[in-house]
Amino acid sequence: MLFTTVVFACLYLPVVWIVFFAVGRVSHDGAAGWLFLASLFFYGWWMPEYTLLLLASIGGNYFVGQRTARAQDAGSSAGKAWMVAGITANLVLLGYFKYANFFIASLDAALGIEWQMGRVILPIGISFFTFTQIAFLADSWQKGVREVKFIHYGLFVTYFPHLIAGPVLHHAQMMPQFRLPQTYRIDGGQFAGGLAIFALGLFKKVVLADGVAPFADAVFNPADAGHAVDAVEGWIGALAYTFQLYFDFSGYSDMAIGLSWMFNVRLPFNFDSPYRAANISEFWRRWHMTLSAFLRDYLYVPLGGNRKGRFRRYLNLMVTMLLGGLWHGASWSFVFWGGLHGLYLAVHQGWRALLGPTTAARLDANHLYRLVGWALTLLVVVVAWVFFRAVTFDGALRVLHGMGGGYEVQTEHALLWNAGLHASAGWAWCAVLGGIACLLPNSNQIGSLLLVRCRASWRAAAFIGGVALSAALMLVLINTLRDTTSAFIYFNF
Repeated sequence: MLFTTVVFACLYLPVVWIVFFAVGRVSHDGAAGWLFLASLFFYGWWMPEYTLLLLASIGGNYFVGQRTARAQDAGSSAGKAWMVAGITANLVLLGYFKYANFFIASLDAALGIEWQMGRVILPIGISFFTFTQIAFLADSWQKGVREVKFIHYGLFVTYFPHLIAGPVLHHAQMMPQFRLPQTYRIDGGQFAGGLAIFALGLFKKVVLADGVAPFADAVFNPADAGHAVDAVEGWIGALAYTFQLYFDFSGYSDMAIGLSWMFNVRLPFNFDSPYRAANISEFWRRWHMTLSAFLRDYLYVPLGGNRKGRFRRYLNLMVTMLLGGLWHGASWSFVFWGGLHGLYLAVHQGWRALLGPTTAARLDANHLYRLVGWALTLLVVVVAWVFFRAVTFDGALRVLHGMGGGYEVQTEHALLWNAGLHASAGWAWCAVLGGIACLLPNSNQIGSLLLVRCRASWRAAAFIGGVALSAALMLVLINTLRDTTSAFIYFNF
């Protein structure tokens, strides 16, 4: 079920919200159970055949988490064994559904054989609910996280605002909120603020991301099919996708956060104006922040982080980003994208080490240095996004070749013209979206300000809530009247 559809906005959400608070007046556990069942229905609406897989994953990880916790409490070394077994089972499950087709295709290409195997369909959201549960098992062993009630654990995993495309959550961030009595009481200010940030996310997706998407598709789809790309088309396509991806995924995250506020639950922010970053390390602290934190805490640090010398630090960065790229999709293009970012991070850390801490700190305070760093960071990020977007490696190279002036510039820009688009409109879209992403306050700041105002005055809450409701319904209607409904990009991961 998509957040942008009439079924969700006008039927599913009102029913779930009303019943949650009605049951919450009588039983907090009953309300949590209702939200768990409603979240399962939300998932099953999209992929009913994999609802049992999701339940099996929840049941298995809950069992392993209980065993890990009991062993740890008893001082037994079996706790680590249970944790390792559970994480291994999660990775095997994820590997089969997400990478079996990729592995077989790569093996066929390498050995020149044709291994016949039925195509494995990727369950939607499997990367997110698997990583969420891996973090739970690791925290059960390392940090003493405990969850006694199965309903609460099931809600933690399936909570519908984040189930399909994140943010990646930790048990300690979520479940204490469902133990608070005020969670089950209607808060008009919280509801209005959540509705406002939900409407803002809808605007990002329906108007901004979907509005610029045709320019990216008009370039990348022909490039993947073997067509040459001129410089103007290459840069418009690459920049269009750069902003499409940002507003699509950050829009989803805003909607998830807004929906959760409406249920008196706070989800972590997932974006913090990443295209303002002055270096690649800062970019990864601002982009998909919950995944970046997961990769750091559960991969980079266990590999040794920066504790085992400079070479191991660079190697750990490369391995972390290669696996992060592979997590995004079963394609060598994603692996290469991750490798590029691993290289970027290693070069940046090497540069900082060469400068030394004193010189680096002095340069960080220099506005010209930060401006040059920002421009260089955005450039290398855009180049990497080309591999992220292209379906084929050759298609990515054609786009980059065009961006570098390798193909003759055509006055009519055939790829855009064939799609009924004009280069001037493409440049205008990119300029406007670039200005919004780099200059305006981000949705975290806007949402926090609106929430404060809504909670301070019922009149402000009524006004902001009314405007947000009208805007949300209008955006849903616009999306419904389109010829096709656009899913969120990260649903594929």
